[in-house]
Amino acid sequence: MIVDKAAWHTAGSLAIPENIELFPLLPHSPELNPVELIWDEAREKGFKNEVFNSLALVEDRLCDVLRSLEEDHTRVHSITGWSWIISINLNAN
Repeated sequence: MIVDKAAWHTAGSLAIPENIELFPLLPHSPELNPVELIWDEAREKGFKNEVFNSLALVEDRLCDVLRSLEEDHTRVHSITGWSWIISINLNAN
């Protein structure tokens, strides 16, 4: 399983089953973790130069931005659809 360097992926108390091996991503390698680019898109398009009066308003905006991404397959494909990802055979054993 490929993991980023989040604290919960590297914690000493993390119980990893015997049939799972963790492969940490290299630092600063968003091209290996496409979801990072989705978060960048959400930050750039949904949260530019604005102050929110409450956490609830931030959550509402985040939900709106993520819904718009969910509905716009072409946009998500343009952000994350690299040839090496699209060509992965998910049915391979």
